[in-house]
Amino acid sequence: MTYPPPADDPYRAADPYALPAAPPPAAPVSWGPSSAVQPYSGVPGGYGYGPPVSDKSKVVAGLLQMLPGFLLGLGGIGRLYAGHTTLGILQLGATLVGWASFWCGIFLILPLFIYAAVWLWFVIDGIILMAGNPVDGQGRPLRS
Repeated sequence: MTYPPPADDPYRAADPYALPAAPPPAAPVSWGPSSAVQPYSGVPGGYGYGPPVSDKSKVVAGLLQMLPGFLLGLGGIGRLYAGHTTLGILQLGATLVGWASFWCGIFLILPLFIYAAVWLWFVIDGIILMAGNPVDGQGRPLRS
């Protein structure tokens, strides 16, 4: 037998102090316009970081919800603009109930409370749309 033993000797112990092999270097990532994969964009259609932002404005949604609700008792327009169709249609239905309760029971107390509650819902919802962190119908935050 020759010394050192051949490399294919099954009885040769592995060196316990040997370092593991280094992984291959990672390929560079390009986020330029020619890249097929784009990062999250903070601006609609632009480059940036963070979650994608809606193309709708929270100020416009809040004003469309609050001003008709405050002046006419008409709600749901801001929610329809933001993409929440179910809640917008529900608020339009509540508008009809509020108007009917106001005009049919103008001298009664309970219909006035119903109208006041519906009116308050629209105004508070408009304030929440403007001051909060609302999202559109697809779950993207509304831009400021």
